[in-house]
Amino acid sequence: MDRSQPLKAAAWMMGAVVSFVAMAVAGREIQVEMNTFELMLYRSGIGLAITLAALAASPRGFAQVRSRHMALHLKRNLFHFTGQNLWFYAVMLIPLSQLVALEFTSPIWVALLAPFLLGETLTRTRLAGAGLGFLGVLVVAQPGATALGPGHAAALVAAVCFALNTIYTKRIMRFDSVLCVLFWMTLLQATASLLLSLPGGIPAPSAATFPWLLVVGVTGLSAHYALTSALGHAPASIVAPMEFIRLPLIALVGMWVYGESLRLAIFLGAALIIAGNLVNLREETRRRAPG
Repeated sequence: MDRSQPLKAAAWMMGAVVSFVAMAVAGREIQVEMNTFELMLYRSGIGLAITLAALAASPRGFAQVRSRHMALHLKRNLFHFTGQNLWFYAVMLIPLSQLVALEFTSPIWVALLAPFLLGETLTRTRLAGAGLGFLGVLVVAQPGATALGPGHAAALVAAVCFALNTIYTKRIMRFDSVLCVLFWMTLLQATASLLLSLPGGIPAPSAATFPWLLVVGVTGLSAHYALTSALGHAPASIVAPMEFIRLPLIALVGMWVYGESLRLAIFLGAALIIAGNLVNLREETRRRAPG
């Protein structure tokens, strides 16, 4: 990047953070009436409609959705679809701040899995970063002090799935455009959601739920678009730490909207997880530096 623009990057990152927080709140409100598959069906359908409109307005049009790497798209969406369903499931079971703190382990999983899937080197620095991150998980989850349930397991498995999604996205972006990735994501996930929702019947959203479905559908795209745009204005070493503002923000939302308590252990554990991420990010920046 010839010229970093951190203020523009920060503005885009705030858009991404607000989108992720809004998605969590909307996901919790929707699941009063729908399960995760039904939620994902409406979300993917709305996202597909938006993506088709963007493709129609794009100079390259629908020609860019052709891909020679459909196997990568299928793998990416298998992990993203699984992770997103588990994430929405966990939204209903554990405090929002705890969910986000556990989700922050995703970059650590990327550092551990990339050597096996991308051929990168597993260094002692990456292992140290992973160790800090998993120590943070223990502090957040507090096994033995609090009851661990399916919500904690779902959040951690979702983080692993998001890490695998990130790895496959890196590979796909070598060949295909962002709109191509979004098209296949929304189409494949809408199809999977439809098949999984059909046995129990697909409920029509109530007047109270429909606006939340629109929020989930829009923020599902806006979060990733804003994050990608932020990375276009500044390197990852500047952009990535900005996302950590999401934890105190969602903790406040959880307290104000749902009466969730602000636990010191969550912030201490998150600090360790963030430290592990920053260790790995510094290693990645040093490794990619010229000379």
